[in-house]
Amino acid sequence: MTVSLTEKAAERLSLFLQDTATENNTGTRAIRVSVKDGGCNGYEYAINITSKLGKDDLVVQHSDKITIYVDAKSAPLLQGMVIDFIEGVMESGFKFTNPNATKTCGCGKSFQAGDCTPDGVPCSQ
Repeated sequence: MTVSLTEKAAERLSLFLQDTATENNTGTRAIRVSVKDGGCNGYEYAINITSKLGKDDLVVQHSDKITIYVDAKSAPLLQGMVIDFIEGVMESGFKFTNPNATKTCGCGKSFQAGDCTPDGVPCSQ
């Protein structure tokens, strides 16, 4: 399973992880990446900060020591995806470059992927 982060995305996510850490929380803080039904193209990206590994989550250790949990059902739709963070006058936020996406919306948060199903069945392109 490959989901990677650019340097800017890793920096931003590291800040989020630091900001959400508490003295009482000694568990691993991680980023959960998944796909949900929705958006203007059928699927929508989701990133959450968590300390709980889901039963079927796949674990990706990023080189910057950021742990990424990937929902197993979303994994076929996210294989090879690169997450970046952009800052600009008109737009700021996470940008997803997904080789499985056959169509994306203008905001870049929603995508379509060939003949994939909401259950995360691998795409036939």
